[in-house]
Amino acid sequence: MSRVQWAGLILASGVLLACDKNPGLDSAASVQERSATNSVAHAMPEKLKTSSKKAPEDMLSEDELQLGLASPSTAAISMVTVPAGEFMMGSNKVDDEGLQEQYGFSTPLFVNEHPEHKRVIDAFMIDTYETSKAEYKEFILLTDRLLPFLWGNNGYGLTMEEAGRMEISRLRKIAANDFKLDMDTREMEREPLMAAMVQVQAKMDVLPATDVIWQEAAVYCQWRGKRLPRETEWERAARGTDGNEYPWGSQWDVKITNTGDDSDGENGLAPVGSYPQNISPVGAFDMAGNVWEWTADWYLPYEGSDYKSEFFGEKNKVIRGGGGVGHYALNIFFRGAARQFAEVDLRSEDVGFRCVKDI
Repeated sequence: MSRVQWAGLILASGVLLACDKNPGLDSAASVQERSATNSVAHAMPEKLKTSSKKAPEDMLSEDELQLGLASPSTAAISMVTVPAGEFMMGSNKVDDEGLQEQYGFSTPLFVNEHPEHKRVIDAFMIDTYETSKAEYKEFILLTDRLLPFLWGNNGYGLTMEEAGRMEISRLRKIAANDFKLDMDTREMEREPLMAAMVQVQAKMDVLPATDVIWQEAAVYCQWRGKRLPRETEWERAARGTDGNEYPWGSQWDVKITNTGDDSDGENGLAPVGSYPQNISPVGAFDMAGNVWEWTADWYLPYEGSDYKSEFFGEKNKVIRGGGGVGHYALNIFFRGAARQFAEVDLRSEDVGFRCVKDI
């Protein structure tokens, strides 16, 4: 599988993230390439429908849009209201500890947050939690779109309908190699195998949806009758009107959020909303840690800033919140004012999203 180095995402480790670009499990090209190098088949539909399925980033039809609006889970997704008004955005913080040199970061710290300034926004609603895998999976399955590639490596993309039809020897291999069941699957029958698989998938259901590029996240939000948050909206929801340093206040506490160091979840991720103290002034959870979150905006300097960057422009989108995968748990990346960026085609286990809605 080809691997692409994305220069847009500056993570707290100061290293570039290598990511897979892949159109999905139902892509014939990806299946052929994998089968040539892997001896064990992954959890993919037995019949490839390469000509009928859309990619997740493709525009929605009117029927698909109505399907999302009518879904009972759309109404059940918790949201909190952010009142209209004025707030302080950005910061004037400087790297007076020499952290850039100490950790070898390729770009200076804090200067892209300058200057601290007032903003006025209209009222809106924001998802209480990061979008979960189960919520995103409903979108993929109901609109018959291509599955995220990584779902084929961990078994999350296998439906029990497919498992019920699959040859038992193949199902046993998938149970052992993709689901990584902690049991001897070689002689297990179909029903106990499927029951164990359902339990594994249920644990993944509550994790944040990642490995989703910007356009896919934007289309998903539209399917729910929402949109991605503007950078101003995200920061207002995270910091409140008092300009909190972190969603919960001014003091850093590594135990309040998921920095990846102590999570029992997959790849260092934690179930959405599982840190009860990690709550913002408006009542939104996980706006620091767990995963970075896509915003609607291009990565540009604030008005009045004299900072110049080669990464500014309509090529990178702003990501917010700090992630919990594969980097140092430095508090500077979990601050409400912290800005990072990623190319729009980035697929990462460290980047997720949540949606907002106009009032």
